[in-house]
Amino acid sequence: MTLHELESPTALQSFISSNKNAVICFSATWCGPCKRSKPDLEEMASQYAADVTKNVAFGIVYEHVLRDAIHTYGVKAFPTYILFQNGREVERVQGVNMNGIRVMIEAAGCNADLTGGETLGGGATPLSPAEARAQRLAKLGDTTALADAPAKEEKSPAEDVEMKTEEKANDEDIEMKDAADIDNKAEASSEDPTAKLDKVLLQTLTESMGFPLLRAQKGLLYGNAQTIDGAVDWIMQHQDDDDIDEPIPLGPVVKAQSYKCNECGKIMSNIANLETHANKTGHSDFEESTQAIKPLTEEEKAAKVKEIKALLATKRAQREELEKAEEKERERQRRLMGKEMSKTREQMEMEQRKRDAQQRKREKEAARRERERIRAELAKDKAERRANKGKLQSTLGVEGYNPSAIQYDTAAGGEGQAADADHEEHRHKKIQASSAKIDEYIQKVSQYRAGGDGGKCLKILSVYVSNVVDNPGEEKYRTINMENKVFRTKVKPFIGGKHLLVAVGFKENEGGTALVLKEDADPKLLADTKEKLNAALEAY
Repeated sequence: MTLHELESPTALQSFISSNKNAVICFSATWCGPCKRSKPDLEEMASQYAADVTKNVAFGIVYEHVLRDAIHTYGVKAFPTYILFQNGREVERVQGVNMNGIRVMIEAAGCNADLTGGETLGGGATPLSPAEARAQRLAKLGDTTALADAPAKEEKSPAEDVEMKTEEKANDEDIEMKDAADIDNKAEASSEDPTAKLDKVLLQTLTESMGFPLLRAQKGLLYGNAQTIDGAVDWIMQHQDDDDIDEPIPLGPVVKAQSYKCNECGKIMSNIANLETHANKTGHSDFEESTQAIKPLTEEEKAAKVKEIKALLATKRAQREELEKAEEKERERQRRLMGKEMSKTREQMEMEQRKRDAQQRKREKEAARRERERIRAELAKDKAERRANKGKLQSTLGVEGYNPSAIQYDTAAGGEGQAADADHEEHRHKKIQASSAKIDEYIQKVSQYRAGGDGGKCLKILSVYVSNVVDNPGEEKYRTINMENKVFRTKVKPFIGGKHLLVAVGFKENEGGTALVLKEDADPKLLADTKEKLNAALEAY
């Protein structure tokens, strides 16, 4: 494997010192770009190992191997490729850039020392003037000269003299016919195109930048304007060509004068026009062309400008028409949206008016029912007065109308102590509650709807019973103070409230000021009553 993986800082130092030219890749196992680019680096290392003209070794080392020693090399990013020559850093490339690595290696001149072989032009057998001339004519396609070329056979002296005389005559005849044309073609075909190259530029490319002589010559010949930048650009663009290292043919250099699109056949004069054509058409298959684009005359330029102006005017008119159409469509959409929003708003307002009317209707119906209830209560009071000789067994307190058919603690008012005594005696005799009528008592309390009085009474009764059921050992929950304002205003005035408490096991004390739970009260009856009160309160 041509990519050497270095396992320690010592191995890294040894690898750098033992190789004249060494490219080290500083990598990390957690780095995604490092992992993706490693196969490309291995392929590059294999290519340079197979190239006998290059002398460069490739190594890779990971940051977890170097640990703190990585700071010695100033690595700030992964991957980083550093070229060492004779143990010293020459240049580095940060990030995945395979072309940048190649440029770095070529610029540093990492060439192998090649010894042996023959000198340029050495080892060839020298030709006679006639044979050299025959070869030049053969390159030009002149078969007559080849047919008349002297054969290397042994002949008699007389025949030899005769053939030489005839050959000389033929040569003179050929030279008389087209001497000028043949000489011009021969000179053109045998002209060395590298002879006119700038020696200084060639020396800079080969010695300072390290490019091979052949590639440097091709870069100057075929590059842009025979400059260093043009030569380097040409070499970088064609370094992977198959014929990059083939000899330069003799004769005049044919340079690319334009670019041709192989998909549509259009000829572009420069790279800017090529890029414009590619962006407009999406074509991507281009090649260099030797076809020169004839410059336009003044009349053709004026006609072209006129044509372009007419085209721009047409485009502008089309754009204006399109903008007008789009503006009309936007206005139509705006009006349509306005109508839809207005219609939706009116619909919402109409729905709101319907809801308000229904609410007012419900309120009027509730008020009507309340008036009817009050009238019924007033009629009931009048009937009660007539039946009790003008006495009313209900009171109208400051908290509202609280009708009650049973008055436990207060007399009808204004009747004297005797009437109070009679009423108290009647009260003690009247309270007879039964556990079988608990549902009836709850129903009677639930019938009080004015001001939610029935619900309040059910809630207080539920609290009284729940305290006893949930805390059977607490003595304070076994006694209900009847002098309490809550009991007097929310339980005592309503038929069925006190009866329910007596039915579940409460009884009045001797003073008549409190209700006390009996010792033999049934816990199951209390629990069932609690559930019934909660259900009635929820239904209320």
